[in-house]
Amino acid sequence: MNRALMTALPLILMACSSQNATSQNSAAPAGKPFKTSIIADFDSPWAMTFLPDGRSLITEKAGEMILFDPRNGTKIPVAGIPTVDSAGQGALMDVVLHPQFAQNRMVYFSFSESGAGGKGVALATGRFNKASDGTTTLDGVKTIFRATPYVDGDGHYSGRIAFSPDGRYLFFTNGERQKFDPAQDPKATLGKVLRLNLDGTPAAGNPLAAKGFHPAVWSYGHRNLLGIAFDKGGRLWEQEMGPKGGDEVNLIKPGLNYGYPKASNGDHYDGKPIPDHSPHDGFEAPKLFWTPVISPAGLLYYSGELFPQWKDSLFIGGLSGKALVRVKLDGENASKADQWDMGARIREVEQGPDGALWLLEDGGRGSQGRLLKLTPAG
Repeated sequence: MNRALMTALPLILMACSSQNATSQNSAAPAGKPFKTSIIADFDSPWAMTFLPDGRSLITEKAGEMILFDPRNGTKIPVAGIPTVDSAGQGALMDVVLHPQFAQNRMVYFSFSESGAGGKGVALATGRFNKASDGTTTLDGVKTIFRATPYVDGDGHYSGRIAFSPDGRYLFFTNGERQKFDPAQDPKATLGKVLRLNLDGTPAAGNPLAAKGFHPAVWSYGHRNLLGIAFDKGGRLWEQEMGPKGGDEVNLIKPGLNYGYPKASNGDHYDGKPIPDHSPHDGFEAPKLFWTPVISPAGLLYYSGELFPQWKDSLFIGGLSGKALVRVKLDGENASKADQWDMGARIREVEQGPDGALWLLEDGGRGSQGRLLKLTPAG
């Protein structure tokens, strides 16, 4: 959607309300413990987050952020987003509210961009502002962190965001950009989980700074990190796409090396082997892995009341797997629990205010980009 259309906002709202109203389609296919309602359709959506009033912010690959009301289907474009380089795996990526959003209205988001040396993933903030006439903007948008270095290519940006449970720090994922070696390079942020202050500066006390690493690095040896979430005990979980095989769920601990590309339970796409994770190899092995792959996207720690049997579970979207995947947690242990065929590439999993599960289809390779709501079948 062109931002110039903001001048025709009333017409946009009328069209969106009539064409994208909440669908009444619901179904509980045999063998699934939930029914699926089709709520709306988007243009290759990437991520979503709920506002305190029940509306949501949804990002689209090409660079649009949408304020969406699931109660009536109204879509309002959010102005103020920087230019996004959406070639390949590039996108307007994650969107997360500041822990004190109700007071400060701050929104954090990530996106891929072109810059000196090539392309990379950036982290930005803006203040959410909805005017009386309905127009919506992020004011004072500021890029607060950029991955280093920027390189050529259009893959493995990652760009997932999570706040620590105490609200003091922000964790940000940087993919290795399909360049392999940067994941082990201490000076690069690529292939790393980063811990930042809320202003985007590296947090003091990060575990590897004294060893010559970039001061933002929390853990390293990662590939394409497309999900990150804290559990109720404050443990940080992460999922990432493996190469040809070996998609992973990891428990992220400070200072550890997760092995890529020196260790993986998959191999390179050109057929060259990668040593499997093994005891005492010096690398932290995944808690779970998938071969064949599911191509994981999005990661949710479920804490709602609507599905009490699923408390203390992780939910993952499957792109190539076209699935919703549930992982059961038990302290520092994880086990595969359920994998439901959704018939479409699932890009994002989110928990709604009432505990419902919300899924975004990827909008590519046969998916429509639909927003789905899952509620109990019974």
